[in-house]
Amino acid sequence: MVSESFNLENIVRKNILKLKPYRCARDDYNTGTLLDANENTYGAVTNLCVKDGALLETPKKDELEANRYPDPLARKVKNRFIKLRNIDSVDNVFVGVGSDEVIDIVVRVFCEPKKDKILITPPTYGMYSVVANINDVGIEAINLITENGSFQLNTSEVVKKLEEDSEIKIVFLCSPGNPTGTSLDLKDIEKILNSRYNGIVVVDEAYVDFVSADDNQYSLAQMATKYKNLVVMQTLSKSFGLAGVRLGFGISNPAIIELFNRIKPPYNISVLSQEYGYLALSDDSLAVMKHIVGKIKSQRDNFLVPKLVELPGINAILGGNNANFVLAQFVDSDGSPDNQLASFVYKTCADSLGLVIRFRGNEPGCEGCLRVSVGTPTENVQLVEKIRRAVEMYNANN
Repeated sequence: MVSESFNLENIVRKNILKLKPYRCARDDYNTGTLLDANENTYGAVTNLCVKDGALLETPKKDELEANRYPDPLARKVKNRFIKLRNIDSVDNVFVGVGSDEVIDIVVRVFCEPKKDKILITPPTYGMYSVVANINDVGIEAINLITENGSFQLNTSEVVKKLEEDSEIKIVFLCSPGNPTGTSLDLKDIEKILNSRYNGIVVVDEAYVDFVSADDNQYSLAQMATKYKNLVVMQTLSKSFGLAGVRLGFGISNPAIIELFNRIKPPYNISVLSQEYGYLALSDDSLAVMKHIVGKIKSQRDNFLVPKLVELPGINAILGGNNANFVLAQFVDSDGSPDNQLASFVYKTCADSLGLVIRFRGNEPGCEGCLRVSVGTPTENVQLVEKIRRAVEMYNANN
């Protein structure tokens, strides 16, 4: 079993193993008269004003002490996050600038440029390939099984490729998938984890809070201590509504988390982002998150999916519908996926009808597809009507 035989030092880049991380001022002391980090001790300019030549505090003082550097390890945020996800310790968690920083750090820790590779399973999140290209790392791809819109892993082929190619250091699995909205079968992921593959398995769970209860799916976050080569990514961008704050999490065993912390920028998470994350993970905010997720799932399942499939030109909603979006497939009069129609609807909605959705027709198994986020009830009614109008405009011109 990989969790017992896996040797971390054998796959980490040698320069990373030797790296002595930058030690910032707040790693040593964070109380007392702090004159060690070249901070502006008068305070943030937004908290102050000048009146009659005197420096005064503004009536509404910002209590965040933005003139001070933030906690380099975001401990307050981590403590609330591990409580939410039932994770053993803050030592199992890395906090990044969105999941994208976690993706980048995983690649930089484990992949030698011009030598090593990652494996992806298209259709999938595009940043895995972007980060690999930025870091001059190769990309192998084994498409998901797309028949009937299943979007599940071709597990035997993935395992075979991983076991045969020692240059593949990371496999990225997106569950629920983007743009598929499908939760991968956990048994398939475990087959990869239990294989002879001696690399890192990354499971991206950005949309995990939107999985329907009756799908019998759950997060792999608590398994990060069982499998020494597992990294689970989550984010506050989706279910928590904090996309602009940029807070992502990498969950793994402490040895891997220590490597991530070793190479990250000293203060990668700002004071403002840490405060937003801390507040979002409070009991009151968690209750709000769960309520909103319930409304999104209800709109997705009880309104958007049935209304979209009634529209002319839409054949089906593909995938498992386990996220806060749906993947609608447009077809021609013969019932074949129609990228021309889908592209017309996409462009017409954006340019003429004030509705912005995403064209995904160029990805494997997604021919003729538009990805549509679940909006508010009012937005969803408008969405259906505007797509109907765009299809009618296409038919009138063809």
